[in-house]
Amino acid sequence: MPITDIAKKQLAQKHRLFYKICRDCGVRNPASAYRCRKCRGGNLRWKKRELGAK
Repeated sequence: MPITDIAKKQLAQKHRLFYKICRDCGVRNPASAYRCRKCRGGNLRWKKRELGAK
């Protein structure tokens, strides 16, 4: 069932699409992170957010 409330949809997209991935261990980190929460490495990248079907 699709979400019709615009505010809820934007909040869901923010949490699903805007986070960082550690290039060393592959764990998900919050958007505000500058070090990995698991391996403490500083090699982070943003999650790729390309639009389109699978």
